[in-house]
Formats: sequence, structure tokens, C-alpha cells
Amino acid sequence: MGTSSFLRLGAVEGAELEQLFAQARVKRDAYWGSVATYSRKVFIPLTNLCRDSCGYCTFVKQPGESGAGYLSPEEVLRIATRGEELGCKEALFSLGEKPELRYKQARDMLAHLGYRSTLDYVIAMCELVISKTSLIPHVNAGTMSRDELERVKEVSGSAGLMLENVSRRLMRKGMPHYACPDKVPLQRLRTLDAAGEACLPMTTGILIGIGETWDERIHSLQSIVDIHQRHGHIQEVIVQNFRAKLGTAMASHREPDMTDILRTLAIARLMLPTEVSLQAPPNLNEAFERYLDAGINDWGGVSPLTADHINPECAWPAIGEIAFRTKRKGMSLVERLTTYPLYLRQSVRYLRPAPREALRRLAREDGYAANQAHAEAS
Repeated sequence: MGTSSFLRLGAVEGAELEQLFAQARVKRDAYWGSVATYSRKVFIPLTNLCRDSCGYCTFVKQPGESGAGYLSPEEVLRIATRGEELGCKEALFSLGEKPELRYKQARDMLAHLGYRSTLDYVIAMCELVISKTSLIPHVNAGTMSRDELERVKEVSGSAGLMLENVSRRLMRKGMPHYACPDKVPLQRLRTLDAAGEACLPMTTGILIGIGETWDERIHSLQSIVDIHQRHGHIQEVIVQNFRAKLGTAMASHREPDMTDILRTLAIARLMLPTEVSLQAPPNLNEAFERYLDAGINDWGGVSPLTADHINPECAWPAIGEIAFRTKRKGMSLVERLTTYPLYLRQSVRYLRPAPREALRRLAREDGYAANQAHAEAS
């Protein structure tokens, strides 16, 4: 199918939709088999300050609010060490984008810590984690230049940047990305392209239900496909459903229903190259096991320690529960590392020495985690 064919499928239902699900599963199974993966990780919310003001976000705090600021190195290491004790292999650094460009308070906080920019601090904390623990950093630091991505690559096994959507319409007044300079689609596409030039394994994805049209959704997925075809570095794509949150501008905005989510997942699987992992978070929908019917092969990062700081109202299902529901769908749950096996097999190209060596210690022969923590617990 070409892009034009997918554009016509925004309202498909019934038997035709079930046929799409079946096609998506066939494509998934041909490459991924009957395995559904997840990454056992801790979330390190390095700073909740941000220069953007997305209409759906509760993660961000303003200077002066209770709890606003940066984690200290001691706090970072405490989270990482406790995660290591619980069998985690990945440290996901989540943070607001470039708050020092907007707030003097952020610049002062960074200066007190001994750094000029948030990115400098992120890299230093990744170095701390990778040198003091067995965890591998995964960095979600927003839009970056090629040089900045090269620096991130030195201290991490992968990085992430949600494309969300390519529509500039969503940046108009009254729309979710209004007054968000880092959500300019071109800037995010440039970062994903630059990551490809740097050979940095990347996670990206779309956020559905924020006011985009079906056509905008399809064009966003196609943009990801195009970037991966140029560089081959997109290791996973997330389809994340919008959840309304109290206290935000979109608190009363309608959430996408299950049919819409499943339809989008199936189309994503059919559009994406087979080697690109398709992920959907299991904590944003009670009947998450149905995602497997639509062709996903990965549950993303699940933590036995820390909350989903982006969606704190949605608790993680127990990993044992994810394994149980996955098995009921005829698949087995396997713990992966932050860097997928395909990129571990090409480690000289995609990994710098420090993360490469750290991943080598954690990986079994097929590239998945040698210590399957959930299997030991069950």
C-alpha cells in the first residue's frame, strides 16, 4: 500500500478493520516472531523546568512552584542504584527542553550545580550513571544539533525524541503546541535526521488524539519512514494515545477510543519497515493486551520503581501482569536492553566505547537481556 491508500482508512471498521489487524500481525510475526519485548528501567526526571507550554502536559513546573528544579547528582545516583538493585538495565533521562533559554532561575540553578546548559548537565549525569552503575542511559533531551547528538552518543545506548505530529496547524493559538518553540515540526525532523547522520539509535513516535486529523497522522508516520529509509537508525516508533489531565488546557479534550488506537497501530505497523519496533505503552489503557492484536511487538519502558512522570496518573501494570496477558495472546515476554539487537550487532557503528562495553556485559547472545528479571520473579 502507498500513503494514499492509508489516507483512506481513517474510518475503517468491522471486517475490513479486522483484516488490517491480521495483515499487521503477519508483518510483525515475519520479523519479530512470537516475542513481545519490554525494557526494565528507571525514570530519572532530571528537570521539570521547560521553555515550552504544551496544552496537555502536567510534567512541567514553573520556577517558584513547589518541586520545580533539577535533581542533584546524589538524587540521580540514588534512583539509578535502587533501580539496579531491582534488576533494571536502563536509565531513562526525561526532562523539559532548554529551560535556561527562558528562565533566569534555571540558569542560576545550573550555575549552582556547575553547568552552563541543561544538556551539559544531562551528559554529566549520564557519565555518572554509566560509571557508577550497570545501567545504560537513554536520553530524552528534546531537539538537538548534530554536535550535541554526538556528545549524547558518547554516554548513552540510545536517545529519544517524539515527533508527535508534523502539522504546523497544531501550533496555532488555542492548539496544543501554541507557544512551544521546540515543537516546531521542522526542528524535530531535523533532530531525527541529525541523529541518523550521527548513527545514534533513536526512539520516536506520534501522539494521537491532540486535535490532529487522520491525514496529519499518516503524514507524520510517513515522515518517520522517510527518515529511517535515509539513515536506518529509527529502532522503535511509539504510538501514544493522549490522556486528558486535570489542570491543563486540554483537561476536557476528548481522548481517542480503543478502535482509533488499534486502527492507528495497525496502520503504523503496515507503514513502518519490518525491522522498526512498534511500541505502545501499557499503562495508558486498561485493556492494553489488545494492542498485540493490532501488530505491536514492544511495551516500551516499564519500571518496578519509578512512576511514569509524563503520565503520573497512570500506574504501570506489574511486569508479571504484562507477561500474563502477553502469554494469553500467544506471545512470550522478553526483556530487551535500551539498544535493540539489530544495533548491538552493528555496535562499532552505532555505539561509542563506554555504552558498548556496558551493553556487552548485559546482553546475551541474541542481543536481549541476559538476566531476564521478570522470568526470575515469576
